[in-house]
Amino acid sequence: MATYSSKPVIVATPAGELFDKVSNLESFQQSIDSLPQEHKDKLGDVRFTADSIIINAPVVGQMTFNVVERRRPDLLKLSAENSPVPFIINIKFKEADSAHTHVTTDLDVEIPMMLRPMVGGKMQEAADKFGEMFANFFGGQKA
Repeated sequence: MATYSSKPVIVATPAGELFDKVSNLESFQQSIDSLPQEHKDKLGDVRFTADSIIINAPVVGQMTFNVVERRRPDLLKLSAENSPVPFIINIKFKEADSAHTHVTTDLDVEIPMMLRPMVGGKMQEAADKFGEMFANFFGGQKA
């Protein structure tokens, strides 16, 4: 298994409060539904339920990420279903101080050793995009 970690970001929200916001996946759907249509079009076909993220990608088809572990306030773990390779997303929350949280996202992917040089860069890019998403969505900054 290969692990790709995002650069840490600092979010100006206490760890428990941030965990509660992030682990309530349905709130993301409410946010997406309120976006202007042109922003929705850029996101593509993404839906959120209480315990999953469902993405329809043209090349891969439908992928579902199900919450498999919630450990308040420090870990939200999602596992990919219908993925060509086993894939786990670990969103880690670490209290920086009483008002700030460090957030790091790890992508654990079962990639054969010989394919890692070909896909490793894309996986690292995906991990970094998760970090940027936290910075943008929750008003964070790079640590």
